[in-house]
Amino acid sequence: MKRTWRRCLLGTAALVFTALAGVAGYAYTLAHFKAPSPTLLLYDRHGRFLAQSSADPGQGYGYWPLAKLPPRVVAATLALEDKRFWKHPGVDPMALLRAAWQDLRAGRKVSGASTIAMQVARMQNPGPRTFGRKLVESFTALFLTARYGRRAVLRQYLRLVPYANDIHGIGYAARLYLGKPVQDLSWAEIAFLAAIPQAPGVTNPFQRKGRLRAIRRGEQALDRLHARGVIDGPDYAMAKLQIARLRIPHEALRPVYALHAIIKLEHVLRRDRHNPIVYTSLDLGLQRYLQRLADRMLARWHDAGAQQTAVIVLRRKSRQVLAWLGSAGYFDSPHGAIDYAQLPRSPGSTLKPFVYAHALDRGTITPGTVLYDLPAFANGFSNIDLRYLGPMLPRRALANSRNVPATWLVGAVGLDETYDFLGRLGLHDDSKPADYYGAGMAIGTLPLSLEQLVRAYGVLADDGMLKNLVWVRNGKPGHGRRLLSLDAAREVSLFLSDPMARLPSFPRMGTTEFPFPVAIKTGTSQGYRDAWAVAYSRDYLVGVWVGRPDVLPMHKLGGAASAADLAQRVLMHLDGGYQGLNDLSFPPPPGYRPYQVCAYTGMRADGLCEPTLKEWFPASEPPPPDDRYLRLWGNPLHPRRAGDGRPHIYLKVPAFLRPWADAHHIANLPMDFDAARLMRFRSTERTVRLTLQSPAHTLHLMRNPDTPHDLDTLTLRVDVEPEVGQVVWYVDGKPYRLSGPPYTVFWPLQKGHHSFQARLPYRSESSAIVGVDVR
Repeated sequence: MKRTWRRCLLGTAALVFTALAGVAGYAYTLAHFKAPSPTLLLYDRHGRFLAQSSADPGQGYGYWPLAKLPPRVVAATLALEDKRFWKHPGVDPMALLRAAWQDLRAGRKVSGASTIAMQVARMQNPGPRTFGRKLVESFTALFLTARYGRRAVLRQYLRLVPYANDIHGIGYAARLYLGKPVQDLSWAEIAFLAAIPQAPGVTNPFQRKGRLRAIRRGEQALDRLHARGVIDGPDYAMAKLQIARLRIPHEALRPVYALHAIIKLEHVLRRDRHNPIVYTSLDLGLQRYLQRLADRMLARWHDAGAQQTAVIVLRRKSRQVLAWLGSAGYFDSPHGAIDYAQLPRSPGSTLKPFVYAHALDRGTITPGTVLYDLPAFANGFSNIDLRYLGPMLPRRALANSRNVPATWLVGAVGLDETYDFLGRLGLHDDSKPADYYGAGMAIGTLPLSLEQLVRAYGVLADDGMLKNLVWVRNGKPGHGRRLLSLDAAREVSLFLSDPMARLPSFPRMGTTEFPFPVAIKTGTSQGYRDAWAVAYSRDYLVGVWVGRPDVLPMHKLGGAASAADLAQRVLMHLDGGYQGLNDLSFPPPPGYRPYQVCAYTGMRADGLCEPTLKEWFPASEPPPPDDRYLRLWGNPLHPRRAGDGRPHIYLKVPAFLRPWADAHHIANLPMDFDAARLMRFRSTERTVRLTLQSPAHTLHLMRNPDTPHDLDTLTLRVDVEPEVGQVVWYVDGKPYRLSGPPYTVFWPLQKGHHSFQARLPYRSESSAIVGVDVR
C-alpha cells in the first residue's frame, strides 16, 4: 500500500514538475521587452497642439521610453506598487502569502500580489486572469528580472502602464495631462498620475468626475507615501495643497482644418521617430485663415462650377511647410476627405517656366531670341484665346503664357531632353516615354500634383537648387541638388515678376499684380477642368489648385481668375506689411546689366524701333545693335513711285512674318531687301532651294475634340531661297494647294499617317518629304 502511494506521489510530482517545466519554457520565450513604437506628439510652430500620431492606433498612444529614472517617480511607484522591489527576484513570496491569507479570510479576492515585473509580463501579453496565466506571468517576471535587471524592468513598467484615454507610460501622460516632462513633476503631480493606473476606466483626467476620483486617490497615495517615510512633513503639506488645486487642461483635439496636413505629417515623420515631441513647421493660425478663405472663394466661384481647392504655403528659402490645405473641408465639402494637394491633375501652362529655364541653360535661347506666336509655328497647337501675338522675346512669350512658342521650344530643345529635365525636377516617374505626352507636356499633358509643382518651383525661387519640403520647425532642407544655373533661374524669375511683360494677355492691377515683387505663373487645363497658380515673393512660396472632384469642366474659370486670386490674397495676408521701397524687383544674375532692346528683334535699340523693353544680358555678351529697322525716303519697293518727301521707318522681316506685319500696319521689307534690287537681273534658271519649316519630321499630333473643325489645322510652311512666285503643296503624294509668299497654307487634321512636300511648278526643285502621325 505504501509503495503504491509512493508511486502515486512520485508520478504526481513528475507531472507537476513536467508541467512547471513546460510553463517555465513557455515563459522563457516571452521574457523579452517589447512595446509599440513611441507616439509622436505633434505641435505647430508656435506650440499649439496638432495631434497624437501612433504607428498603430489600435494599441493606444504613448509608450515613451525613459532615458533616466526620476528619483521621485521611482520612490512613489515602488511605495505604492511594489515596496520590496529591490529585494525579490521578480516574484515576491511574502506578498503571495499575504494575498492568499487575505483572500482566504475574506472568502473572495481582495488583495493582489503582482509585482512590477509581473505587471510588465501581463501588459506585454494581456489575457484573462486565470491561475495558469498567473503562473506564466510569475515565471516570465523571474526571467525578465534575471535577464535585464531591476532598473530596466522598472523602466519598462513606467513605459507601458496605462493612464486612461488609451494612454500608456508616465512620460507621455505627464506631457499630455500636465504639459511638462516627467523629470519636472511635483509630489502632487506624481501622486495624481500614480492614482490613475489602479483604475484607469474611472479616473479619466479629462472628465470632471474622473479627475476628482484621481485627485482623491492621489491624496490617499500621498498619505501612504508620508506614512512610509517617502515624503517628509513640509513636502507632504505642500503636496496636499497642490493636488487639491491641480488643474488639467481640456482634452486637445485634432483641428479639423488641418487634417490633411496632419495625415501628411504622419507619413513624412514616420521615417524619423527619434524625438517623440515634434514642433512642426505648420502655423495653425495660417491654416485656419486658409480654410476660411477657401470657403469664401469657393462660394464666389460656385456658379462657375468650382467645388474644391488645395493650397500649399512654404517659406521660400527654408522650404518649411507653413500650411497645407488638402481640400476646402475634410468633412463638409464634396469629396473633402481627398487630399487634392497630392492628386495628379493636368497642370495647364504651369510647366512653361521650366521649359524656358532649361532652354536658357542649354543656350537654345537667350533673352534676346525672337520666338514666334504665329499659326505657321503652331504644329497643331493653339493658344487658349485662339489669337496669335506675332514675334515675341522669351520674357513676353512666357509672361503672356503663349502655347505656340512654348511647344515649339520643346521641339527646339528636344522632346526627350525636356522630358528628362522634368523628371529630374520630380515631375514624373519615367513610367511612360516622352512621345506619349509629346510637346504638349509644356501645356498640360503631363499630370502632376500640387505638391510636386510647389517643390519644383522651389528650384526657380532658390536660384536653381532642388530641395525637399521641410516639416519641422527647426529643420533644414539640406544642401539640395543644382538643376538650373543661377543665371537661368533668376532670368525666369525676372520674366515672371514683370507685370508689363504680361500685357496684353493679363491686365494691369489684376490678380497677377502685387505692391511688392512677386513672380507668378498661372495655368488652366483643357476645358477649364483645373486652374492653377504658383507665386513666390522674397519670403514665401504659394501654390493653389482649383477644380472639381469629378474632373468635369468649370465654366471658363481659369487660373488667373481663380487660383491667382486666392494666391494673391494669401501673399497679401503674409507679406501685406512689406513696403518694398528699396527692392522693386528680383535680383538679376550676377555680372548682368540691363539693355533696351527692340521687342520684335531682340537687338539693342538705337532709337528707330518701338516698342522696346528692358532686358538683362551678360555684360560680356551685350545684344548686337539693331540692323532690322531702316529709315528710308520714298517707297523702297517701288522706287519709281513718288514719295511724300518724308523718311519712314521700315522693319526687315522674313517672308512668313510679312502678313503679320501688314496686319499690324508695320511698314516692312523682305530680309534680303538689298539683294532684291538685283533679282530682276538674275537668271530665272537659278537653282531654288526649298526648306520645309513646318511640320517637323515624325511629328505626332492628337486631334482636340474641343477645337472647331475649321480651326483644328496643321500649318504647312516652307522657306524658299531665292523668292519665287508660287509653290505647290503635295499631301500624301497628291497636289493639295498652290501658294505664293510667304508660302504658308493650313491643312485640316485627318487621322492617320500623312506625308508633306513642297515643289516648284513646272520645275524639278522640291523640299524633303516629311511624315506626320495624327491620332
